[in-house]
Amino acid sequence: MAPEKEVQGGVEWRVTVPEGASAVVEPRPVNGWVDLVRAWLMAAAGFGRKAWLIGADDPRKVVHGVKVGAALSLVSLFYYTRPLYDGVGGWAMWAVMTVVVVFEFTVGGCLCKGFNRAMATVTAGLLAVGVHWIASRAGETAEPVILSASVFVLASAATFSRFLPAIKARFDYGITIFILTFTFVAVSGYRVDRLLHLAQQRAYTIVIGVGICLLVCVFICPVWAGQELHLLVSGNMEKLADSLEGLAEECFMEDQGRQLPSAKSPGYKCVLNSKASEDSQANLAKWEPPHGRFRFRHPWSQYLKVTAAMRYCAYCMEALNGCVASEIKASEKMKSHLRGVCVKLSSDSSKVLKELARSIRSMEESRSIPCLVTEMKRGAQELQAALRSLPEQLMSAGGEEETTADGGGGENQRVTVSLMEGMPIITAACLLAEVSERVEGVVEAVGALAALARFDRKKAAFASVAPQDESATPQRQEV
Repeated sequence: MAPEKEVQGGVEWRVTVPEGASAVVEPRPVNGWVDLVRAWLMAAAGFGRKAWLIGADDPRKVVHGVKVGAALSLVSLFYYTRPLYDGVGGWAMWAVMTVVVVFEFTVGGCLCKGFNRAMATVTAGLLAVGVHWIASRAGETAEPVILSASVFVLASAATFSRFLPAIKARFDYGITIFILTFTFVAVSGYRVDRLLHLAQQRAYTIVIGVGICLLVCVFICPVWAGQELHLLVSGNMEKLADSLEGLAEECFMEDQGRQLPSAKSPGYKCVLNSKASEDSQANLAKWEPPHGRFRFRHPWSQYLKVTAAMRYCAYCMEALNGCVASEIKASEKMKSHLRGVCVKLSSDSSKVLKELARSIRSMEESRSIPCLVTEMKRGAQELQAALRSLPEQLMSAGGEEETTADGGGGENQRVTVSLMEGMPIITAACLLAEVSERVEGVVEAVGALAALARFDRKKAAFASVAPQDESATPQRQEV
């Protein structure tokens, strides 16, 4: 590096590069405050763009924020209005805290948390008052022992109950509030004379907070967990159908026409990754009252069986995606032999899934499901026939290209090599046949949902999907 020299306005550095040439690096004037403010403005602008995109993608999230603000403003009136404040006193803060922790995005979530908090508070308060009454009758020496023992036993039992699946799924939040309230009231009662008044005030304020949450959540632009689950299942089924069709086209297209992967191909991953969301929404939907097209005791659990059948198909499609990405390339002769029947079977299976998605979305039994399923089974039989005839096609193709001197031994060897090279294509064909069989499981699950949810009946029912004779039922392929 050459020595620096003074120039007007700063120092000029001359750097020698490996080729022997020189480059001059002129210093940029630094202004710390201007750069810092510019960085803050750019960060704020980026945050604003992200927030705008989230709100534009789902305006209900913006409405949810407004609803939470409205609920907090209403509950704050217990502080600002003298008659209301005199009624609850300093315990109005419990109502504010209740609104903050109970208000949820969906009506089912708000009802679940509100019910858990109210029932846990009332139960724990009454139990704590009873334990305090028993302890006060035992004398001053035994009173702290009884209170401590009751806190130990009930807190331990309640905490252990949270590990039970049935309790954890629906009452986990309530168990937490029960432990908190019982411990608070039982321990405070040792130094507070008016224990019953304390428990009553806490219960009243929590009921007030829960009531305000429910009024705002239910009557102002409600978001129903059941409807969210309903739309999620039908949307994922359509993505599954598009993904199946896209994977088959990518796997069996000609090598010279191969392009970038289709945007529809990864759609099956939405089915694989949505289990937690589906379980949560199904659990919250059970808390919601009848609304819209969803009657009392709507079969929300059956939706989980439908999604389980969909994931059963998606597992095969995950393996099919591996065949698409395989680096082993089969001969064009083998692809052309299987291309037609495989693409047709994937298209037929996709049509069945799309029709099922439309049936779920409209809550109507489809008239075309039996015909579509029959066509899908016929396509599976054609694929099995093509797989059985594949060795003969390869042998005839090999015989046309070259005649060997050792009789059929050379042909058999070439056929074996061709089959080994075409294993990804053969595996993909077998997976498509397996997917078509698993689609029938989705049909059965949706049929059960249609019967339990009392979908609008058309001329055909899902029960008529079963074939009339055994010859129409394809058997598993053997290759």
